[in-house]
Amino acid sequence: MNKLLLGVCLFFVGSFLEAKPLFEEYKTKILEANEQSAIIADSPAFVVGSSGIVIHKFDDKTTTIIARVDVVSKNGDKATIRFEKFEMLSQGAFPDTGVKPTVGDEVTINYLYSRSLIITPNRDTYNEITKKYNDMTWVHPDIVAGYLTKIYRPNPDKAIFQQACYQNAASLIFFAIKDNGYFVDCHNFNVIHSAKITDTGEVELPFYSRIKNIDSSWFNWSSGEIADYNNYYAYILGQTNTLKGAGMDGIILKLPFEIVEKKDTLWK
Repeated sequence: MNKLLLGVCLFFVGSFLEAKPLFEEYKTKILEANEQSAIIADSPAFVVGSSGIVIHKFDDKTTTIIARVDVVSKNGDKATIRFEKFEMLSQGAFPDTGVKPTVGDEVTINYLYSRSLIITPNRDTYNEITKKYNDMTWVHPDIVAGYLTKIYRPNPDKAIFQQACYQNAASLIFFAIKDNGYFVDCHNFNVIHSAKITDTGEVELPFYSRIKNIDSSWFNWSSGEIADYNNYYAYILGQTNTLKGAGMDGIILKLPFEIVEKKDTLWK
């Protein structure tokens, strides 16, 4: 009986520890504020580069998100956050609240860090990551690939990834690059967490999905195939300043004619 009870206890303790998410929301109040930034209490729950939101309470029944924030520094038991415009739920038909964050407003860091897009070079890496971080709600790459098919863009950039995040209520993107994986904030593209992964060497372009052959368009200069998977996404994350491959911005252009003259400036 005692052994059975001990086994049950260990099961629940183990389940509790396993269920703890990689990123936990951290809620606190603004201690000091000016037009551009504020001071909050620090916590090991978040890192410099993380993002969050500011919630203003109008009365007992009415609250609203009035700003997005980036954590820009930590000093002792305090952290500094910078105010940014909250774009995720922006609605052009309605005016901004006009309310500025102030002392006492609630701040939530790691907001929507429980949902993430995932960009991997192949199915094996996709399975490895989703199994390892099974507490994360993953936005399937087919959703992003489907959008790219619609707009003829086999080379997703930061703006496209951000739009995909906003449409799917996610604040993170996981990029698998060679033997490293990076959790990146959708809003500011800061690396929040990194980990070693298995590099099989197999690559699908522009990334692994069940949607194949994302077409480019002859009538759009920004449309073209990625030349090198690892180099391209490393460039997006600012890990390299050089893009491999021919064509504008390191992308192989598919044009109805040959380019016979190389220009020094990028085409716009």
